[in-house]
Formats: sequence, structure tokens, C-alpha cells
Amino acid sequence: MSFPGMPGTGGAPAGGVGAAPGGFDPNDPNIKWMQKAMESCFAKTVMSGGAGFALGGVFGMFMASMAYDTPYHSPTTPGTGPGANPAAAGIPGYKPVDLSSMPLKEQLKHGFKDMGQRSYSTAKNFAKVGALFSGIECGIEGLRAKNDLGNGVAAGCLTGAILAKNGGPQAAAVGCAGFAAFSAAIDAWMRMPSEEE
Repeated sequence: MSFPGMPGTGGAPAGGVGAAPGGFDPNDPNIKWMQKAMESCFAKTVMSGGAGFALGGVFGMFMASMAYDTPYHSPTTPGTGPGANPAAAGIPGYKPVDLSSMPLKEQLKHGFKDMGQRSYSTAKNFAKVGALFSGIECGIEGLRAKNDLGNGVAAGCLTGAILAKNGGPQAAAVGCAGFAAFSAAIDAWMRMPSEEE
């Protein structure tokens, strides 16, 4: 199957005049529009949020699957933790049911429900962090008209402060410092020259 612009078809010849290494003409208005759209802050923010949601979902599912090595009770267990019913605490003669004593079908039902809830919660958090950091970094890069380590550090600081704002000024300062340091370390590692060069 061939499409216009592919090498060896009726489109632009491979390596011909005006053809990019992939066989696409960089002056094609559709290619320019796609490049401009992909480089916009909105697209970067949406893509980072989507990637964060996917990664967070997988990470949350993995972490939830590891949580079953500790004792876990059915949803009628008194208390306030996940899978607990605070109203059951006031029932006279109430005895919690161990999840391991329940039938396999019930165990799986409760396990998958809890795994889904934890996975979704982690996915939302990762999406929020990814979109926030990417959007702020893109905005700073546009304002400074530079692509250097400072953009990531400033974006990390702002992201950490925004995420920790409900904890007060001290928590915001710690969040700022922590995210800035992490961002600087990752950015410095990503900008290191590869061994092949």
C-alpha cells in the first residue's frame, strides 16, 4: 500500500529535492500544521496528562496488587480506611470478616474493585502532575525563549508548590525544592551526551 509522499511511490522521491529523510516534504502545509500543533503548549500538556494517566494507571494497578500481602477485611469492616464501613463500628456484636475466609469469587470481586479504584486514583494524580509540569515548563520556555535546564527547574518548583499549596507555605516551599531538585536531576541526566557521540 502506498500513500502520496512515501518513498518509492508517485509522491516525493526518497532523498529527492525537498524531501526529508523519511520521504516527507517539510514544506508541505499539512506537515507544517502538524508540527505546529504538536509543539503547542496545549498539545504538550494534553499529551503529558494522557501519558501520566496511562503510566499512573499501570503503576496504581501494580501497587494495588502488592497490597494484598497484608490482612484485608471485607467492606463491612469498621474503620475509616479503604474498604471499610465506618457505620459498622456501632453495630453491637459485630465481627469483621477476613477476606481470606470469603469464597474465591467474592475475594476476586473485592480485589478487582479495590485495584480499579486505586489504579484510577493513581492515574488521576499522575495525569495532574504530568499536565501541570508540562504546561508550566512550556509556558516558561515560551517566555524565556530558551530551552535549558532552568525551565525544568522553575517548572518543577512551581509544580511542587502548587501541588502542596493546601499544606501551607512551609509545605509549598518543601514541594518547590523537592520537585525542582528532582526535575534538575532528571533534566541533567537526559541532557548528558550519549556514549555513542
